[in-house]
Amino acid sequence: MYQIVKKEMLTPTICRMEVEAPRLAKAAAPGQFLIVIPEEKGERIPLTISDYDADKGTVTIVTQKIGASSEEIIALEPGQGFLSVVGPLGQASEFVKMPLEELRKQHYIFIAGGVGTAPVYPQAKWLHEHGVKVDVIIGSKTKDLLIYKKEMASVCDALHICTDDGSEGFHGMVTALLEKLVGEGRGYTQAVAIGPMIMMKFTTLTCKKLGLPVVVSLNTLMVDGTGMCGACRVTVGGQTRFACVDGPEFDGYEVDFDEAMRRQGQYRTEEKEALEHHECKIGRV
Repeated sequence: MYQIVKKEMLTPTICRMEVEAPRLAKAAAPGQFLIVIPEEKGERIPLTISDYDADKGTVTIVTQKIGASSEEIIALEPGQGFLSVVGPLGQASEFVKMPLEELRKQHYIFIAGGVGTAPVYPQAKWLHEHGVKVDVIIGSKTKDLLIYKKEMASVCDALHICTDDGSEGFHGMVTALLEKLVGEGRGYTQAVAIGPMIMMKFTTLTCKKLGLPVVVSLNTLMVDGTGMCGACRVTVGGQTRFACVDGPEFDGYEVDFDEAMRRQGQYRTEEKEALEHHECKIGRV
């Protein structure tokens, strides 16, 4: 069993867990993901690695309650655990492979939307620890849905908060705030957008207009996580790629977002039916 050592509800529907997985923690890199299986007959659930600590032998995952399987995960408590945790999977962020002297000439701007803020954290942290300039935009519909504010502020040069309703920080969309920051001459050389697919699409369009390269993460498309189910097929640069084995990160300019959004909704009916008939058994004797 992979024991949960710490659990925290970041919002009423978003949960952060620290899980014992020593070998995974030593091998993990920014941008990668893992798969958890809560119980013997449980579903394989791909989750982005939100942090890792090789010394403690733990990895951190963040789960948003959106269906029956995520409800099973959030029902677990410290002292309980997962039947299986597999990883790290997927390709690490490209900057991990770059020469440091080249990387330190860059100025990264991360655009994090909603629960996508969690996987931004280890990337910003890694860059900050290696002396690279990093700014972060965290966006959400309202201030009550903002996560990782304190953590992110500690690993970036400038943190910018953005809410659709103006309840905290910049009033408007993350794309408008990005344009404002670029217009102020911040000198960004690379953008990374992680969040809802529609947000990444319009962030990419904004970056194109600004002449700013952008990387996006298609982790929300994954189902099986090993390339065998084919559910995460996406067209990138005119070629079929798999988000789980070829990604999850890709050049945003080359992603067919309309196709990706159609694919993202392919199991919506089944997910709704599963949640309606679901009875959580976690924790029962």
